[in-house]
Formats: sequence, structure tokens, C-alpha cells
Amino acid sequence: MKKALVLLLVGLSAASCTQTERGAAIGAGAGAIIGGAVTGNVRGAAVGAAIGGVSGAVIGNVSQQPGQCYYRDRYGRRYIDSCPRGY
Repeated sequence: MKKALVLLLVGLSAASCTQTERGAAIGAGAGAIIGGAVTGNVRGAAVGAAIGGVSGAVIGNVSQQPGQCYYRDRYGRRYIDSCPRGY
């Protein structure tokens, strides 16, 4: 019951955030979990949270810009460019 209440409160608090803020929060949380799991220490979790937060903010920011899409080049790097017509 306590977990459900905590999840409900977190969900309600995120409802008023912008896409950039939501992206940053989700990225930071995921980065902290992955960084902590891979390295097994707090420093790895902190680095993962920082990288994930910045990446999530960038993704959230682009989602607010109509006509902008994410693409990957042949090396796997992501970049932002105008979407094809009709999207």
C-alpha cells in the first residue's frame, strides 16, 4: 500500500512538469539505476544520473519542438533534424 501511495504522489507531482523536466527526471533516475548497477558504487550512480539527466532533458526539449525528429547515423550517433513532410 505504501508503494502505491508513493507512486501516486510521484505521478501527481510530475503531472505539472514540462516535457523537458519529465525527460530529465526519467533520464536521471534511469541513469542512476544503471550506473549504480554497472559499477556497484555510489559514484557510478551519480555519474549515471548526471548523464541520464542531461540526455533526458535534451530528448524532452526536442519533443516540444514541432517538426524536429531524432535520427541515427550509420555509426549509431543520434542527431536532430527536420522531420519529413507529413509528420
